[in-house]
Amino acid sequence: MAAAVAVPEHKLSESPNSRTIEIFDWTITASTNPISSATECDALQALLGIPLPEMTFGRNTLELRHAPSGWEYVFRTEDALKGVRNGVMGDGDGGVKVGYADAWLKSRTDPNSQLPLPTTAPTKPYDWTYTTTYAGHELIGTEWTPAGEEHAIPIAELTRPDPILFYAEIPLYEDELHDNGSSQLLVRIRVMPTCIFILSRFTLRVDNVLFRARDTRIYHSFASSPPTVIRETSGWEAPYDRVKGNLPRRDDLTPLTDPNFIGKVLSGMPRETSQVRGAGTQWRGLGTTLEVATLKKANS
Repeated sequence: MAAAVAVPEHKLSESPNSRTIEIFDWTITASTNPISSATECDALQALLGIPLPEMTFGRNTLELRHAPSGWEYVFRTEDALKGVRNGVMGDGDGGVKVGYADAWLKSRTDPNSQLPLPTTAPTKPYDWTYTTTYAGHELIGTEWTPAGEEHAIPIAELTRPDPILFYAEIPLYEDELHDNGSSQLLVRIRVMPTCIFILSRFTLRVDNVLFRARDTRIYHSFASSPPTVIRETSGWEAPYDRVKGNLPRRDDLTPLTDPNFIGKVLSGMPRETSQVRGAGTQWRGLGTTLEVATLKKANS
């Protein structure tokens, strides 16, 4: 039997739309609010210059503050959407066309086609899949350096049945992509007696075209001295049928709407398949980066 883990002193507080934990030198606040109102969406859309996702949680945030160093790290919807390409898609942006786009276009450019050309109006281009490589951002920062193997996130610790002192799911946005799939950005945090762990996951499904995922994992051990934060960012991509072929049952497509299933399948593929070739979009978000930040006392 595993040894019991001592629960450290901590303080929890709550308001109608936010929860906070104070533990050791940390204050962490998760704010979860209803979908943004029409007025809030209008203001955010004017700021960003792109149409907003169908479900935009503009006031949702996750905020971490380390008192001795003054270090602050935040996940925020507005900043996540600033990572969405505003303008014509270029190299590395991972532009995606819906599955029927080529056939649709061919039917209208075939000289033998009797179908009339559609009436079109100019629109401002943007990435309609709402793909972002947003990994949260620092309000008061520090230097991130490449991490070695000694700084790998300890999966064994995170899978132990330790008490969860604080947990939150913070949706930032979601869109059904005009019934062509789905796009979602969700942040989760767990605080346990020994550590803090955050998983921010962007998941994209474009039906009959591709699946894409971008994870940011942030880990801090309360025992680290000096205190360190590890950040791992990973991006994967694969053709739709490649992921579909991993369904437990061919007649049940439900798992294809589950970000956890998609993430497990993509991350379980050979690196050459899902992090190099991907779905052929040459998206710059593919691959894995591991970084570490050392939190120093303010003015030291």
